[in-house]
Amino acid sequence: MLRAKVIKVKGRVQRVGYRRYVLDAAQEEGVAGYVRNQPDGSVLIFAQGEGGQLSSFLERIRSPPPPALVKEVQEKRARPSKSKAFRVMSKGLAEEIQEGFGAMQAEFKDYRSEFRDYRSEFRDYRSEFRDYRGEFEGFASRTDGSFATMNQKYGEISEKLSAIMAQLADQLQSMRADAKETSMTLNESLKLLKEAVERLPKQN
Repeated sequence: MLRAKVIKVKGRVQRVGYRRYVLDAAQEEGVAGYVRNQPDGSVLIFAQGEGGQLSSFLERIRSPPPPALVKEVQEKRARPSKSKAFRVMSKGLAEEIQEGFGAMQAEFKDYRSEFRDYRSEFRDYRSEFRDYRGEFEGFASRTDGSFATMNQKYGEISEKLSAIMAQLADQLQSMRADAKETSMTLNESLKLLKEAVERLPKQN
């Protein structure tokens, strides 16, 4: 069953993006009607829809996100109209520009207040950092000393390994020379042995 209501909302509801929030809520809930600013700083809403849709819409417009703040909601039953959509009623471009700047200003104030809290917390961290800075400098100094010692040790190990590799290379070269000489000696001995065998008298 289609129902309709006229709602007057008081609080911080102008120049904070509240009408846009009401429009989004109405479109999401399937409610038709309009919303407009009033000269006394309140917002007037005409809304119509099925029972469940209208109830959900009324609940949502009571709890807008910051910086909007609803302090009072007055509801009256109304006769449904032929409206099939929901719209924002405005007095013109000047009002919309003022609304936009007002919303930005209100949001900036909230961020500035939040920044003050963080600034105080930052001072605490900065003080704590001073305490850790001395400890960090000591740690850095000890670390540099450790790396210097490690570099020195690795340098000594590298020199010893290089000397060992050079000795092994010399021994390998010597072994190759000895092996070549031994091979030549064996070949010469085999040659002499073959010649001696050939000189032996052959048996008939």
